[in-house]
Amino acid sequence: MNGAPMNGAPMNAPTGILRGMSNVSYWAADHAAATAWYTELLGMEPYFQMPGYAEWRVGDYGHELGLIDARYAPQPAADVPGGAVLNWHVDDIRAALDRLLELGATMREDIRERGEGFTTAAVVDPFGNVLGVMTNPHYLQVLADATPDGEAARAGHPAP
Repeated sequence: MNGAPMNGAPMNAPTGILRGMSNVSYWAADHAAATAWYTELLGMEPYFQMPGYAEWRVGDYGHELGLIDARYAPQPAADVPGGAVLNWHVDDIRAALDRLLELGATMREDIRERGEGFTTAAVVDPFGNVLGVMTNPHYLQVLADATPDGEAARAGHPAP
C-alpha cells in the first residue's frame, strides 16, 4: 500500500460528501444500565452526559459513541437487531470478543477471516445493539500515516 487510495488522491483529502465516521449512536431501553455497561467496556466514564444521553470519545481518533435512551428512538423501532454494522478496529479480535461476551453480549457472528488481514466478528450488546469488531490493516496504515511514530501505530501500539 502506498498511502493513497486507488484514485490516487491522498488518504486525508476530501473524497466527496462523506468525510469520516463522526458519531455512532446506540439505543437502550435501560439507559442507566447501558451507560454502566459501556463505561465498564470502555474503561472510562462518558465525557458528556445529560438525561437520556451519554457520550464517549473512543480510540485513536476520538470517534464519538453516543448512547441514547430508547424512548427517543425513531418509531416504529425494530424488534430485532439489524441494519448496518459499524466495526470498531481492535488489535486482538479474540480478546475483544471474549471481553464482550464476558460482559454479557451475545454472539451474532463469530470471527471470520475476510482475507489479507481483515477479520470481523459481531455481538449484540445486552441492550439489543449490534457491535462489530474488526482487525483492519487499512485502519493501521491510515493511523501510521497520521502518527509521528508510524511503525508503532502500524503495529497497533501508538507511541505515548
